[in-house]
Amino acid sequence: MIYLNYKIIDKETYYRKGVFRHFSEDCKCSTSMTARIDVTALVRYSKETRTKFYINFLYILSKVLNSREDYRMGYLWQTDELICYDVINPTQYIFHEDTETCTPVYTEYFEDYDTFYANAYSDIERAKKTREYGLDMINHPNWFDASYISWLSYDSLNIELPDGHLFFAPIINWGKYRVENDRFVMPVSVRLNHAIADGYLIANVFRLLQQEIDTFSQR
Repeated sequence: MIYLNYKIIDKETYYRKGVFRHFSEDCKCSTSMTARIDVTALVRYSKETRTKFYINFLYILSKVLNSREDYRMGYLWQTDELICYDVINPTQYIFHEDTETCTPVYTEYFEDYDTFYANAYSDIERAKKTREYGLDMINHPNWFDASYISWLSYDSLNIELPDGHLFFAPIINWGKYRVENDRFVMPVSVRLNHAIADGYLIANVFRLLQQEIDTFSQR
């Protein structure tokens, strides 16, 4: 089932009214940030439970982005309406070594971990059998990009989007974790449209990720 439920945000009473107007009319732009988060507990949990770290982090990321309306915003250009989706889901990407290409994978978010894990695992295995790109944004409006850069533990990453396009879905990237001071740390990059997010809201994603990792790993 694809969730397309949303509510329309009244622009006149929107708590970011002034900021929204400025960055959707005068200065259309995105804002992004890269930081390292401590994933030591999640690495340990994944090994002890023999589950995939990648899917565990994808679940945590999806849970965090669904926890606040600011991260679930959308824009209907046909009607010039600002909206907030009930749920947003991750578009993950599977890389094929033989062709050096990737396949988008549309995975539904479920708050129930076991359901999400099983579905994500099945989605990944199914995507491994194709080499089609298969991107279908029209029929997946409430999906956000979640892309793992597995070849590098990078220090910074920037995603550029055309200034004229009000694209509000989060774009999240993360790289390999590495050891620093006997801890596993992982670079994560968060991109949001400046019309609906500022430095606080982006930094808050990292804070929530760290909190959720610590809570999840104590299961």
